[in-house]
Amino acid sequence: MNSQEVLSLYETVSEITGEMLVAAQKRDWEQLVVLESRVAGHVSSLKTGEEPTALTGATRLRKVQIIQKILAHDRLIRDITEPWMAELAILMNSTGTERKLSQAYGGKYAG
Repeated sequence: MNSQEVLSLYETVSEITGEMLVAAQKRDWEQLVVLESRVAGHVSSLKTGEEPTALTGATRLRKVQIIQKILAHDRLIRDITEPWMAELAILMNSTGTERKLSQAYGGKYAG
């Protein structure tokens, strides 16, 4: 892959992570998973196709800016998803505990 193709892939990843942020803000978890899968495919392409060559000048600066934007999107997405994941874990633990109590006491527990 030449440097322009690499930059184009990074741009695409940046655009998709922007879409992921919107999905997270809307709490559209299914769309977030779909977009995350698309990002993973592009990242895989970068891992296998990006030559370890030193970029210079404007190309290097552009790549750094794109990566910074991707990382900013990632941080904002995590700020939204991590509390939701914690809530989900609590809910799942609560449901599991209720089920165990119900099994142990023959359905007499009314949590």
